[in-house]
Amino acid sequence: MGIVSKGTWVVVADGEKALFFKNVATAFDPKFRLISSLTSQHRNLQATTDRPGRRTDGGPGQKSAMEQTDTQRIALKRFAQDLADRLLQQERRGSFPKLVIVAAPQLMGTLRNQLHKSVLSKVIAQIDKTLTNHSAERLDKVLKSELVSV
Repeated sequence: MGIVSKGTWVVVADGEKALFFKNVATAFDPKFRLISSLTSQHRNLQATTDRPGRRTDGGPGQKSAMEQTDTQRIALKRFAQDLADRLLQQERRGSFPKLVIVAAPQLMGTLRNQLHKSVLSKVIAQIDKTLTNHSAERLDKVLKSELVSV
């Protein structure tokens, strides 16, 4: 298990919230303490209508259908940017020496593209799993078991 040394941060996130944990014990017997959280402010986007729009084409009386706005994808992308910004801010403050990211698969891909190079240089593991709905005690056990397999 020795990769999660004392002071290492573990971020557990899905598309709506992120939980920030810090290892307050040793690398061989980690203890994760919740230090912060981030909740999406983009869940209730009002960018949709009841049906896709239409636009006029060059010819007389010609119209084309437009794809309906995917508000879930937009909200996920904005939340990933918020999370990336928060991690960059904390990295610049020197808050964590190492970082583990545990995120829902749909968020992980978006987040990877938005993380700054300096934050990526601190990432020691990435785990594609949705763990945000576990209780604090259960999450501590799940994180330990997941990090053993890394």
